[in-house]
Amino acid sequence: MNLYILRHGIAVEPGTPDFENDSERPLIPKGERRLHSAAAAMKKLELSFDLILSSPFIRAKQTAEIVAGELKLKKRLEFFDGLAPGGFKALVQKLHELKPAPEHILLVGHEPYLSRLISLLMSGDADAAAVKMKKGGLCKLEVGELRHGQCARLAWLLTPAQMELLA
Repeated sequence: MNLYILRHGIAVEPGTPDFENDSERPLIPKGERRLHSAAAAMKKLELSFDLILSSPFIRAKQTAEIVAGELKLKKRLEFFDGLAPGGFKALVQKLHELKPAPEHILLVGHEPYLSRLISLLMSGDADAAAVKMKKGGLCKLEVGELRHGQCARLAWLLTPAQMELLA
């Protein structure tokens, strides 16, 4: 399985008036523009996903919708509370329950959750690897048998600036 991990784009800052609830912070125009570039880079890399699974928080939802729209994969987009900041076991269980098992999955979510997930899957410890996902950054993990613990190898990690260069 190839597990792609995308952090949401640049959003309204926490605590901004009218957006006190963290789950309601939307992308800003610069964030949207960068995500269109990221989606163009994904096209150049010939990436396609059997499933796009996103946090339901507005900024992640918008991120996933932009990518799904650009890649013409809107029918493969789902939202999952287990990608909102929180624990990992629900996500691993959800992925195990998918039948048939998808080969290429894009997860869209938040920091520090995503970096900790990458660390957990690579090393078995959510705090062992010093990974930091930038807003709009994309990571590819190659996973043998998915489990809650060490089961993946880092194939690559792209920053938003690298994604723009590829676009």
